[in-house]
Amino acid sequence: MSDTSYPALTQSINHHLAPFRKSQQATMQGFSAMAGQAMAPGALDAKQKELIALAISVSQRCGGCIGFHVKALRKLDATREEFEEALGVTVYMGGGPALMYAAEALQAWEQFAA
Repeated sequence: MSDTSYPALTQSINHHLAPFRKSQQATMQGFSAMAGQAMAPGALDAKQKELIALAISVSQRCGGCIGFHVKALRKLDATREEFEEALGVTVYMGGGPALMYAAEALQAWEQFAA
C-alpha cells in the first residue's frame, strides 16, 4: 500500500482546484450539475451510485477519486460488508491491477474512519 493520506489528498485536491474552479467557472458548473444529476437518487439510491463510482475509481486507478468516493460512502453509512463486496466485484472485473487499488481503497476506508 502507499503512504497516501486520503483525507489529506482530498483536501489538497480541493485546495489546488479552487483557482481552476474560478477561472473555469462555466465548465465546473456544468461538471457539478452533471455530477449532481448522475448521483441524485432515482432507481438506484445514493449509496448504490457511490459504490459504482468507487468501483470505477479503483478500476481506473484514480487515487483522488478513491478518496472522494470512500469519504462519500462513509457519510452515507455504507457498511464495511457493502464496501468490500463492491471491491470484490471490481477485482473480478479488473483483475490484478484492480486488486492493488482495492488495497488503496481499503486504506482510505480506514483513514476516513479515524
